[in-house]
Amino acid sequence: MSSRGDGLRLVVVLLLLAVLQFALRPFLGDFRSAPDLLLLALLVFAIRARPGEAAVAGFTVGLMVDSLTPVAFGAGALAYTCVGYLAAWGKAVFFAENLLVNAGFFFFGSWIRDLLVIVAGRHMDQTTMLWQLFFWSPIKALTTALVGVVVLIVFRRWLRIRITR
Repeated sequence: MSSRGDGLRLVVVLLLLAVLQFALRPFLGDFRSAPDLLLLALLVFAIRARPGEAAVAGFTVGLMVDSLTPVAFGAGALAYTCVGYLAAWGKAVFFAENLLVNAGFFFFGSWIRDLLVIVAGRHMDQTTMLWQLFFWSPIKALTTALVGVVVLIVFRRWLRIRITR
C-alpha cells in the first residue's frame, strides 16, 4: 500500500470523526458527558505525527472549537495545542500497541484538555470548576476513550494499527 493511500484513509477517518462531532454528538445526551470526537481525531492524528505537526493541528482544531464557544476564546486553542504536542511527544516515549494503553491515552488526553480549558478560560466559579474537573470531565474522558477504542478496532487496517490485547 502506498503512503498516499494511507494518508487518504487517515484523512477520511479524521473527517468522519469531525462530521460526527456535529451530526451525532448533539443527540448523545448531556454535552458535558458526550465524547469529544474532534479531540479524538486530533489524538488519532497525533499518534502518527511529529510533535510540531500535532501542535499545529491542535491549534487549528482549538481555534475552530473556540469560534463556536467564544466564552473563553483562546483557551481551547491553547488546550488543543498542548494536548496535540504532548500526545505526539508521549507516543514516541511510552506508546505501546495495546488497547488498554490507547484507552488511557485517549482518557488522559481528554481530561488534560478539559483541565487546560477550565484553568485558562477562568469562566467558572470554584464549585462549578471542581464539579467539572472531578465529575463531568472524567465521564467525558471515559466516553471519549471508549469511542476511541471502537474507532481503533473498526479502522485498524485503515489506520495501520497493530493492536495487542
